[in-house]
Amino acid sequence: MQSKFNRISKVTNAAFFLFFTITSLICLAPLVFVASISLSSERSIQDLGYSMIPRVFSVEAYVFLSQQSAIILRALMVSAGVTVFGTLLGAILTTSIGYAISRPGYKLRGFLTWVVFIPMVFNGGLVSTYYINSNLLGLRDSFLALVLPLAVSSFNVVVAKTFFKSTIPESLIESAKLDGAGQIAIYARIALPLSLPVIAAISLFLSFSYWNDWFQSMLYIDDAKKLSLQALLTQIMANVDYLAKNAATMGISSSQLARSMPKEGARMAIAALIVIPIACAYPFFQKYFISGLTVGAVKG
Repeated sequence: MQSKFNRISKVTNAAFFLFFTITSLICLAPLVFVASISLSSERSIQDLGYSMIPRVFSVEAYVFLSQQSAIILRALMVSAGVTVFGTLLGAILTTSIGYAISRPGYKLRGFLTWVVFIPMVFNGGLVSTYYINSNLLGLRDSFLALVLPLAVSSFNVVVAKTFFKSTIPESLIESAKLDGAGQIAIYARIALPLSLPVIAAISLFLSFSYWNDWFQSMLYIDDAKKLSLQALLTQIMANVDYLAKNAATMGISSSQLARSMPKEGARMAIAALIVIPIACAYPFFQKYFISGLTVGAVKG
C-alpha cells in the first residue's frame, strides 16, 4: 500500500522533468549571455546591442585582458589566496564555536549563544565596524582586512551548532570521556570526522563569500596591488578609465589604451574569469555533500 502512494505517474514525472529542464536553462542563460558578450566585437555591441549569440565573433576582449596580464593575474592571486585562507580559517572557527555551544554541560553555553545570536538581529553599523577594523585592530591596507571580517558568520555558527546537537549522539561523547578523551580530542577525532556534510556546506558558503567579495577591498585597501579580482572588476565597471590610469605599467599611452580597449567585452571577460574558478570548485564540495549523507549514523 505504501509503495502505491509513493509511486509517481509518468505524466507527473514528465512534468517534473520539463520543469527542472526549463529551470536549468534559465539558470544557464546569464552565463551564456556573459560568454556571448565577451566573445562579441566591441563595434557590434555598440551598433547592434547585446545578443545571446555573437553577431560578430571576436576575441579582442580576451586579447586585451592578456595584455593586462600583470594586473589581472595579481588580482586573481589575491582573490585565490584570500578565498583559500579565509575558508580554512572560517571553517575551523565556525565549527569550533558551534561544537562548544552545542554541548549541554558547557558553562558558558548560554552566554555564547546570545553572543552569536544578537549579531543576527542587531548590527553594530558600518562606522563602528570600520573604526574597529581600521583604527583599533590596524587592519587597513592589509590582507587580513579581506579575511577576518568575513571569517565567522552567526548563521554559519547556528548551522554548525544545530548539526552537532542533532547528529552527534551524546552517548558517543560520554563513551569517549569514559575512555579518557578530553574535549579537544573528542572534537578533533570524533566530532569533525562525523561532520563532513556541515563542514562542506560552511566551506561552500565561505568560499562563495570570499570569492565574490569586493566591499572589503573598497573599504580597507588603498594599495592597488592588494585589490581582489572582484574589486578590480567593480572599479572597471564603475570607471572604465581605471585601466587607462595604469597605462604606464603597460608601455602604451593612456589615449591609445582608451581607444583600443573593448569596454563591454572586457567587463564580461573578467566576469567569466571570476565565475569559472568558483564553478569548478563546486563539484569538489558537492562530492563531500553526497559522501557525507550516511556519515554519523549510530550503529548498534
